[in-house]
Amino acid sequence: QVLVVESGGGSVQPGGSLRLSCTVSSTIKSYDMHWYRQAPGKQRELVATITRGGTMKYGSFTMGRFVISRDNAENTAYLQMNNLQPEDTAVYLCDAQDVWAAAHYWGQGTQVTVSS
Repeated sequence: QVLVVESGGGSVQPGGSLRLSCTVSSTIKSYDMHWYRQAPGKQRELVATITRGGTMKYGSFTMGRFVISRDNAENTAYLQMNNLQPEDTAVYLCDAQDVWAAAHYWGQGTQVTVSS
C-alpha cells in the first residue's frame, strides 16, 4: 500500500508564503507528481505538475507565484507558494501518479487559509 502525506499548510496573511510537502511511502522515481486544490463549493483544480523527467506545468492562476519541485531521494514533492491571496484558500492535495502501473495515490490534503 502506497501512502501519501501532505504537510506544510497553515494560515497566512495576503502576500505571505508557504511551502507544502508531499511525502510518499515508496520511491517516486517513476511517478509524476501533481498538486491539486479544492475550495468549498468549487471543483478540484490542478495547481502544478512535475513529471518523472522533471518537466513542470502550472495552472494559469499561479501566475509565476508557485514553484513545484521534487527530491527523489526523499520521495517528496514540494510546492513553494509565494504572494498568497485569499482566493488561494483551499485544501491542497497531492496526487502521486505511478505512470507504469496506471495508478494514482492521494493524500488527505493540507489546509491553506489566506486572510487578513
